[in-house]
Amino acid sequence: MRYPVNLTKDDNQTYLVTFPDVPEAVTFGDTKEEALVQAHDALLTALDACIRHRKNIPSPSAARGDAFVELPALETTKIELYRAMRQHEVGKAELARRLEWHLPQVDRVLNVRHGSQLDQLEAAFGALGKKLILNVVDVEGAGRPKRKGPRMPRRNRVPGPIVTTALAERGLRRHVADAGRRTSAPKRGAKKR
Repeated sequence: MRYPVNLTKDDNQTYLVTFPDVPEAVTFGDTKEEALVQAHDALLTALDACIRHRKNIPSPSAARGDAFVELPALETTKIELYRAMRQHEVGKAELARRLEWHLPQVDRVLNVRHGSQLDQLEAAFGALGKKLILNVVDVEGAGRPKRKGPRMPRRNRVPGPIVTTALAERGLRRHVADAGRRTSAPKRGAKKR
């Protein structure tokens, strides 16, 4: 979700940020960059308030200019879940009943600031008769970074993941073997009588 923002230079040399689609979200910053960073937080606060007060969340309008706030995937998914609940007239209590969850679990899944698990969101959409589908796209101008410096000859390269896995397995085996030895030894810091 990409919400357009209006940046206006204020009387005190700060930049005022407003959202045409979400008038409740207002913030400012000393520079344009700082104002846009603050804008993300202001937008999330306003959208979270819409969810808590059971109000509709407006869709973002077409971007005008180059100033916008793009919400990350997790936050966007939570907002879309809330919209689907409103569309199907399903409240939090009903969603909790359908999922056999406690009400605080539903509250957390709808909280845009809580780091919910993807499987929880999938289950919530499923309870509404919907399916969550992810789509990965290329970002314009974000090609593979170019290497700096000379490349190492192929024969001298060490396969990182294989070595890492082998070392991890060896370390795990050592840890398991050491754990068996430690059970008979007294714990560190244990008092002797």
